[in-house]
Amino acid sequence: MNEFGYVAYRRRLIEDIRAKGVEDLAILQLFDRVPRHLFIPEGTRHRAYEDAPIPIGYGQTASQPSLQALYLQVLDPQPSDKVLEVGTGSGFLTALLALSADRVYSVERVRELSMRARVALDGLALNNVALLVGDGSIGWRKYAPFQVIIVSAASPSVPPALAAQLAEGGRMVIPVGEREVQDLLLVRRIGGEIETESLRQRCTFVPLLGLHGWDELDPEPAI
Repeated sequence: MNEFGYVAYRRRLIEDIRAKGVEDLAILQLFDRVPRHLFIPEGTRHRAYEDAPIPIGYGQTASQPSLQALYLQVLDPQPSDKVLEVGTGSGFLTALLALSADRVYSVERVRELSMRARVALDGLALNNVALLVGDGSIGWRKYAPFQVIIVSAASPSVPPALAAQLAEGGRMVIPVGEREVQDLLLVRRIGGEIETESLRQRCTFVPLLGLHGWDELDPEPAI
C-alpha cells in the first residue's frame, strides 16, 4: 500500500482516539503528522492503524495509540522541555515527542529495535532525538534533569533513579504493578518532593527489565 492508501486508516485511528477521551487538537494533529506504519515491521504493517498493541519483534510491542495519546495529554510536553523516554520500542511515540518538545533522550535495551527506530526517525528528519542502548530503569543521568519522563514498560515500583532525574515541576508517567496488570501512575516533583497519584487506568505493558525494574530471570506469570 502506498502512503496515500494509509490516509483513511490514519484518520479513522484519530477518531478512535478522540472517542476514548483525548480531544486536544494539537495531540490529534500529531497522530496525523506522523505516519505510524513507517515504524511498524512489514509483517504487521497492515495493522499499523489499529488502536491496539502490535508485536514489533524481540518480545516487544508498539503500545496502543490511544494510551500514547493519554500520555501526551497528561504530561503536556512543552516546546522547551527535555524528555526522557524509557523504552524506545518502535520509535513512534519518540517521533510524537520530538514534535512536541525541545529534545528527546530515549533508552532501549534491544539494540535492533533502537537501530530500526533510528532509521524511521531519520526518514522523517527528526534531528532532536538521541538514542541509547542500555538499562532504561537507571535513566540517562548525563542529560538530567528532565521536565518529562515517559516509561513504556511495567515496573514493580517507581525506579528511584528515574524519580531523581525529574526536574522541579517535572512529571512522569509509568505503569506500576504486577507483570500481568499495572496501574498507570503520574509522578511529579513539587517543592523538591516526589508526589504520586493513580490515573485510574489499568494496563498491561511488557516488563521493565534492569537494575530498578524486573529481574530478567524472574518467572513469567502463570497463564
